[in-house]
Amino acid sequence: MATHIVSPEDVKIAAAEMVTTLTPIAEKDWAIPAANLEWSSRFTLDHTVNALSNYFTHLATRAPARRPRFRDVNNDQTISELLTAIESGGAVLAEVCRAAPDDARGFHSAGMADWSGFIGMGCTEILIHTDDISRSFDVDFHPDPVLCRRVLDRLFPWAPAEGDAWQILRWAAGRTDLPDHGKLESGWFWHCEPLDDWDGSNPTRS
Repeated sequence: MATHIVSPEDVKIAAAEMVTTLTPIAEKDWAIPAANLEWSSRFTLDHTVNALSNYFTHLATRAPARRPRFRDVNNDQTISELLTAIESGGAVLAEVCRAAPDDARGFHSAGMADWSGFIGMGCTEILIHTDDISRSFDVDFHPDPVLCRRVLDRLFPWAPAEGDAWQILRWAAGRTDLPDHGKLESGWFWHCEPLDDWDGSNPTRS
């Protein structure tokens, strides 16, 4: 039996946390840079919508290679509309993953992901970029540590098993350092192929 750890509902939970956290600042100036990135806060949010749409497109079509974007950056959408798109994209990804059999695969540059890999990537994109944006507006963001632990165990199985799961997830995504582990370089990556296929290594982005 395949090992998944995460569930389709997890990406909807992550999306709801993003919407709840960022809606109160939707009318502020989103042209300011997102923390940890060279992107504006607005572009970072739009990128997250794109990521979700790319994930559900590649799994739904069982894509063996990269497909053209389902959508592209939309400068006409308001922040509130983009947050609604996050909620919608999370729901679509959840349902595509819920319907996918365990042997379904879809292309990602990190490997041919199964449905739980896409859920893990979707959650990571949402949670980490919510943090990037929140920090630029000095807004506190502390997602559910149980959700963070599930994402870590699925997508970053080499990450420390003990400690603050949210800070460990931020470390795994190159956002912070950890005692005795330092800070990861910009080449950090994840394991989105089936967890049972993990070879024990810590992959890096080429």
